[in-house]
Amino acid sequence: MLAYDAILPAPMCRLGACFTGEVLTRLDFLPIETPLSDRPDTRAHQLSRELDAYWGNPAHAFALPYTPLGTPFQLRVWHALMAIPLGRPTTYGALAKQLGTAARAVGQACGSNPLPILIPCHRVVAASGLGGFMHASGGAPLDVKTWLLAHERRPD
Repeated sequence: MLAYDAILPAPMCRLGACFTGEVLTRLDFLPIETPLSDRPDTRAHQLSRELDAYWGNPAHAFALPYTPLGTPFQLRVWHALMAIPLGRPTTYGALAKQLGTAARAVGQACGSNPLPILIPCHRVVAASGLGGFMHASGGAPLDVKTWLLAHERRPD
């Protein structure tokens, strides 16, 4: 298992956080039975406060410093993900068309997103269904994606 700087609670799982200095660089969904950090530092406390704000209000804008680490293509996809409006998922195909690439390439970049929630890859779905999440096509990852989409759903 990756050595996390903090393991924090989430409504549907645990979140493993990695920092480089003061900057959040990775956030992983972990099983609910994963033990929480017993002595979180100030970075973890700030992240925990930000996540609590998001759990209460999905429109919360994260203020803590974060940097995704990836290839130039992945960074381009992740930047586009941040423009997807809350409660208005798009499809892999629509995002691929916008970026001038293939839907499968967009899906791979979404699955490699190191900062889910902050970079909302869960807002990208298949043309005929949920699609994948975290390089998985079933199981707990899709349960997390379903939860996040429901959490962010806006009434019309």
